Amino acid sequence: MRVVVTGATGNVGTSVIEALAGDGRIGSLVGLARRLPSIVQPKTTWTAADVSTDDLVPIFRGADAVVHLAWRIQPSRDEPTMRRTNVYGSERVFRATVAAGVPALIYASSVGAYSPGPKDRRVDESWPTGGIVTSAYSRHKSEVERLLDAFEGNVRIVRLRKALIFKREAATEIRRLFLGPLFPASLLRPQLIRFVPRIPRLRFQVVHSRDVGEAYRLAIIGDSHGAFNIAAEPVIDPDELSDMFGAWQVPVSAWPVRALLSAAWRLRLQPSDAGWLDLALQTPLLDTARARGELGWIPRHSSRAALFELLEGMRRGIGADTPPLSPSGRAWSGVRELETGPASSRYRPDRAL
Repeated sequence: MRVVVTGATGNVGTSVIEALAGDGRIGSLVGLARRLPSIVQPKTTWTAADVSTDDLVPIFRGADAVVHLAWRIQPSRDEPTMRRTNVYGSERVFRATVAAGVPALIYASSVGAYSPGPKDRRVDESWPTGGIVTSAYSRHKSEVERLLDAFEGNVRIVRLRKALIFKREAATEIRRLFLGPLFPASLLRPQLIRFVPRIPRLRFQVVHSRDVGEAYRLAIIGDSHGAFNIAAEPVIDPDELSDMFGAWQVPVSAWPVRALLSAAWRLRLQPSDAGWLDLALQTPLLDTARARGELGWIPRHSSRAALFELLEGMRRGIGADTPPLSPSGRAWSGVRELETGPASSRYRPDRAL
């Protein structure tokens, strides 16, 4: 099999390439990225391409599957730029997949595509995908789900709707995307976390990036189609965080936290807007029974393990040798991040999470 992966150098992309390279049924891989990495992966040819501008049909032609991961989370203050990649770029990938005669398309959807939902029970893949209106990320994910509907019947489509995705090697990228250069990494030492916020509806799910890579592999080599929720256990909530860190819980209302995040974003003190808090508090918990039953997907890492890996990686400045994940330039790029946002630094973190 020949597989093309867009956004192949980011958090999820590197895990997908790793999982596919280890499968004997995969003969060759094409990793698409705007900036080519220096790493060498078995079976993998790196190709420079931008999904929003380049001709993708010649690259896709002859492939057995296209995995679409390319996505922008930054620059959060320039939604048209993000939308050009996220929505317009995705539509171009879908059209090129059909035009090139590729039989399978595996799309990186997200829990963020879902409409507001419950925190006291799990929802399956039939839950509405209307998104969270105050989150640009969620609006784009929801819009792309609608675009993808138009291609049903022309190609086998799999949509993986994933929880938050972490691994140690993605820590520098995630720090740039969400925390910014002013956040002191030393505070992420578990023994220093003495308090956790008890915010109503603060319940979310996490999954390890390599387990997500395995889900993509299973989706490619099988004949499944449709949507699959992807998340690990346990659910992360204030009780779980308190137990993980041996910390006290402090009751906090959501509105002052949201106001603080919004003010810090407007003052360019950190790169993520308050829509991300809305996403955490409003998206439903995912039922993963379909992925486990039909794909045969069983996560090897707990959500706790994935979260601890992220904290360790942030504290130690760990990354990988690809442009989005690289820790290079970490110190000097901080001032520029404050001025223009993380996507303007040398290593722009614009690949999928």
